[in-house]
Amino acid sequence: MPAKKAAKRKKPVTYDTLRDLALSLDLPGVSEAVSWGQPCLKAHGKLWFFWSPSENAPVFKVPFEERDMLVEADPDTFFFTPHYRAHQLVLARPERVDLDWVQANFLRVWRAQAPKRLLKAYEAEHGTPAE
Repeated sequence: MPAKKAAKRKKPVTYDTLRDLALSLDLPGVSEAVSWGQPCLKAHGKLWFFWSPSENAPVFKVPFEERDMLVEADPDTFFFTPHYRAHQLVLARPERVDLDWVQANFLRVWRAQAPKRLLKAYEAEHGTPAE
């Protein structure tokens, strides 16, 4: 399902905005780190979320099929550059990205990277399926 088109905001989101959103989810195994000299978040020791300084845009993990669908359905929000073409990543324009989509993406990627035992414990504690 494509992300809802976000109305253009007066103030674009920043790395700090999205970092705070991610950390507010209070998911186990998430830590702040540095990758290629830039701040990022890792989940379970794997890169989870980062900001592209060259594009001044957040970068999200998504499967290639989803990336293609997002870019086709909402090119004003989602894009990728030749640098990211070979990677399962999509960039989003900070003034347009929908925070509900961001939160759903964070949860989905966190679950995909989580060890099974951690997912079971999380599901038992929160009563949610561990997709």
